[in-house]
Amino acid sequence: MIKLLFDANISYRIKKKVDSYFGELLHVTDTNLPVPAKDSEIWEWAKKNNYLIVSYDEDFESLVA
Repeated sequence: MIKLLFDANISYRIKKKVDSYFGELLHVTDTNLPVPAKDSEIWEWAKKNNYLIVSYDEDFESLVA
């Protein structure tokens, strides 16, 4: 089952629209991360909890590399 974590730059409202297509959906504001959370904090949280990050932020590309 795919677990998605939506970054803060994506509206939390998207969850209702795609909920039936994916397993577990969270917005970064649904986690215990600070608001605003740093990209590195989001990355580590997603890695630890087995979530894929959905974001418009290109900074995550550098974390992948």
